[in-house]
Amino acid sequence: MASIIETVDQRTNLVGQNRLELLLFNLNGAQIFGINVFKVCEVIRTPKLIRMPHAHPAVAGVAHIRGKTIAVLDLSLATTGKPVDSSGETSIIVTEYNRTTQGFVVRGVDRIVNLNWQDIMPPPSGASGSAYLTGVTRVDDRLVQIVDVEKVMAEVTRAERVAAASEQESRDDAIDRHVLVVDDSVVARKQVRDTLQQIGVQVSLAKNGEEALAMLDQWAGAPAGTPLESMLMVISDIEMPRMDGYTLTSEIRKRDNLKHLHVLLHTSLSGVFNGNMVKRVGADDFLAKFAADELSKKVTERLDAA
Repeated sequence: MASIIETVDQRTNLVGQNRLELLLFNLNGAQIFGINVFKVCEVIRTPKLIRMPHAHPAVAGVAHIRGKTIAVLDLSLATTGKPVDSSGETSIIVTEYNRTTQGFVVRGVDRIVNLNWQDIMPPPSGASGSAYLTGVTRVDDRLVQIVDVEKVMAEVTRAERVAAASEQESRDDAIDRHVLVVDDSVVARKQVRDTLQQIGVQVSLAKNGEEALAMLDQWAGAPAGTPLESMLMVISDIEMPRMDGYTLTSEIRKRDNLKHLHVLLHTSLSGVFNGNMVKRVGADDFLAKFAADELSKKVTERLDAA
């Protein structure tokens, strides 16, 4: 199964086409889940795991994989409170995410599918079980739920508390400047918003690229008094339903009244390919999630340059 990502370099060709590839897997029962292939390093059979004392209940243990010791999380336990069905052989999806490597125990891995972000819908608001989802879609008439790994990791590692511990002095020149934050993860939006509010800038939030572009177009078409007039920058995730961050950037660059905007792509996707991708779609900068101090530095540099 590890061979399924050997052609990951070829998948960079999806950039700017508003497409993604999902690795499909299941946890318990027939429900199918998905994770972006760009996050996946390899898929292996579950080795012997070493339990860690006082670890979060969702941490199944640690494993030694290719010279690294990584934490392995039970994704089912973290999201539903029910451990993954281990009555048979299980697998570990090894991922690079938010600057770290970790594994997720799953019951079984299905295959990789190529989809358009337009086909990924936000999870139903308030629906049972949607708290840990960033999107839903259909593959072969089956419902596929895309897991909000960001939220899972934040709860397990207490990332929100760590991020909030970073203090940034407010700036007098920030109060009249505006930043549009685009991210499908509730956790990520909160992290970025809290960091920006410490600096003192005004913040607007959008859940995906399609929503963000509609907001920008509306502001650009208004006579006066919109956030666009004081827009310092757009901070956008890459993976989002309906329209991804790469496509959002490309659309911004196509519009004469928006193409001047400074776009920072801010994502949990790891890998050396991101820098080239950013340049290809015309973004100004790239930052891997989530380091509050580094994000603050990017924003204050923009304030200094303004």
